[in-house]
Amino acid sequence: MTTTTFSHATRQRLTAALFISQSLFSAAMIAAFTLSPILAAELGGSDSMAGVPNTITLLGRAAAAYPIGWLFDKIGRRLGLSLGFALALAGAVLTVWSVMNASFVGFCAGAALMGMGRGGSDQGRYVAAEVQTADRRAKVIGLIVFAGTIGAVGGPALVGPSSGWAEAWGFLGDTGPYLAAVGLYGLGLLTIFLFLRPDPLSVSRALEAENPNKEPDVPIRPLSQIFRQPTVLLAVAAMAIGQLVMALIMVITPLHMDHNNHSTEAVSLVIMAHTLGMFGLSSVTGWLIDRYGRIPLIVAGSAILIISGILAPLSVAMTNLVVSLFLLGLGWNFCFIAGSSLLADALAAKERARAQGASEVLVSLATGAGSLGTGAVFQQGGMTAVAAVGIALTLLLVALLFWFNRFQQRPVAA
Repeated sequence: MTTTTFSHATRQRLTAALFISQSLFSAAMIAAFTLSPILAAELGGSDSMAGVPNTITLLGRAAAAYPIGWLFDKIGRRLGLSLGFALALAGAVLTVWSVMNASFVGFCAGAALMGMGRGGSDQGRYVAAEVQTADRRAKVIGLIVFAGTIGAVGGPALVGPSSGWAEAWGFLGDTGPYLAAVGLYGLGLLTIFLFLRPDPLSVSRALEAENPNKEPDVPIRPLSQIFRQPTVLLAVAAMAIGQLVMALIMVITPLHMDHNNHSTEAVSLVIMAHTLGMFGLSSVTGWLIDRYGRIPLIVAGSAILIISGILAPLSVAMTNLVVSLFLLGLGWNFCFIAGSSLLADALAAKERARAQGASEVLVSLATGAGSLGTGAVFQQGGMTAVAAVGIALTLLLVALLFWFNRFQQRPVAA
């Protein structure tokens, strides 16, 4: 089988199917969890229950990422991604039932299923990358991450109208966003199942077979050996630390603004600027990575995260917060896309699904650590303490970059 079997047009069509499905998943996820804290407090009977479903979603995402990655090699990318969408669809259906029947346990179970679905869906960026040649991987990963922009805009926009539709159909108004999610997850599932053909796994293996620089066939390495590889360690660290720092500062910013008498409209504007930094320039980021390299963009992302951390506690003025949170999103974007590209480059075709699934577990756990830990840090020292922890973690990534650079120079010195 040769790459002529899979033309450029075929690979672009597969990428388009992944972009559309990721856009639908992102919109569904954001729409579904817009009302989640409010409904959790109502169904759970206490404000202390407000964050429980989102935490369960993160745990579900972490728990499912590796098994779905393992299944990618057993049943193919198309069926593996379809399973992720099916889990999320089942979770949205269960959540609608739970809201109608005032079941907090069911509501949390639905959140877990949607989190598990995301554990599969998030690996779509790697699937898109493996159907492209190495010089285009970062660009296509950036494109798939950019799909999150559509969800960030479309998801919240569906909340109001969907509540009216739900009431017109005889449901409670609060089920509207989840009914919208059912439709969006369903469309995403159909897009993957019907149009992700041929299976990207076949395309990836054909590209690998025709790579003139490929290494001879070697046994598939265990995960313990893969994750001792310096390039893999740096790639995963860039994604996980970037995610942790981003969650640490972003999650607490609305509370920080509330304590300083900012309006909800002001909070919305700052988070919008943050979302723009996270997703809006992803295609440009991919182009920069393919042009200048993975490591330079991780360096740039680390520097931007540090600047954001310095700015965040300096002033509660809107301009300062908008710039700080935009830079926080952009620094995450650089680290996340460059790290994803570096990881895809470092793995053999037969190793990618398992190793990438394992890396998603670590990224999910980093998100959870940032979200759960930021409140305690903020309580002890305010935004200054949160920013200081974020800067310290970013400096750890900088230290890893120096270590990696010295490691790379060893063969030359020898």
